[in-house]
Amino acid sequence: MAIESISGIASETATASNLTRPWGLQWTPIVVGAFVATSLSLILISFGTALGLGMASAAPTWRDASVALWLLSGVYLIFQSLISFGCGGYFAGRVRPPYSSATDDIETRDGLHGVGAWALAVLMGAVLTALIAGAANRPSATTQPPSATEASVLSYELDHLFRAPRRPPNVDLTGERAEAARILATASSHGGVLPEDRTYLVQQVTAVTGLAASDAERRVDTTLANAKSAISRARAASIIIAFSAAAALLFGAAAAWVGAEAGGRHRDGEPISEWMAHSNRWHKGRVADPRPLP
Repeated sequence: MAIESISGIASETATASNLTRPWGLQWTPIVVGAFVATSLSLILISFGTALGLGMASAAPTWRDASVALWLLSGVYLIFQSLISFGCGGYFAGRVRPPYSSATDDIETRDGLHGVGAWALAVLMGAVLTALIAGAANRPSATTQPPSATEASVLSYELDHLFRAPRRPPNVDLTGERAEAARILATASSHGGVLPEDRTYLVQQVTAVTGLAASDAERRVDTTLANAKSAISRARAASIIIAFSAAAALLFGAAAAWVGAEAGGRHRDGEPISEWMAHSNRWHKGRVADPRPLP
């Protein structure tokens, strides 16, 4: 009797310990989900860029694009985030081993693993973006490294400003272009370009291109107007991409949570139709089709 009593007490203690034990994240499904999300995101972003839905470019043709194209690019960015992070969250929930405790909130824990996969995928994407940007900006033997002080969004305006029909070979205009870029950048300010800066630009254009003073003045005025328009459109595009990126990341986190819960339902052999009906508030708790999917 004493042995049975001690055995019963030990069993009850083990059961209570199992029910109250702390739990942690399982990193294998999180890493798998993050890799799936990052891979799909790279594929979809590359596909969108090939279709002309790139969100950032310094080309004049991109700056002349319509606002509708920028908005379409932002919508596509959100769409690819939903697809990639949703699939990554599904894999995280699908491959996660279930806990043995009967009191575990399984759907919440699956969702947390999906959010963990989302966070790791975002971090991996940021690292890959930084590496790709660093490799793209690295000068090669066949290209001249750009000036560190020249604004890339104004490169076309600078080319037009110092364009000359005849110029001695091997003339280095890096200093003049950088100084002119800093002056052109003030075109979109509240006060605009100062008169003395405009006069200085006219003198520089006259000296570099050999144009007459009147022709140099017209070229400078045209370049200043074009620079102001280019900076304004670049700011508008930056605002759109900022809001689109923030919305894509937030929607991606929600998609990862929902996808992880769906993966957990499939892992446990429960029908996805019941889960969808339960998760949508407008269903009001009614199950549309209680039969499991084939």
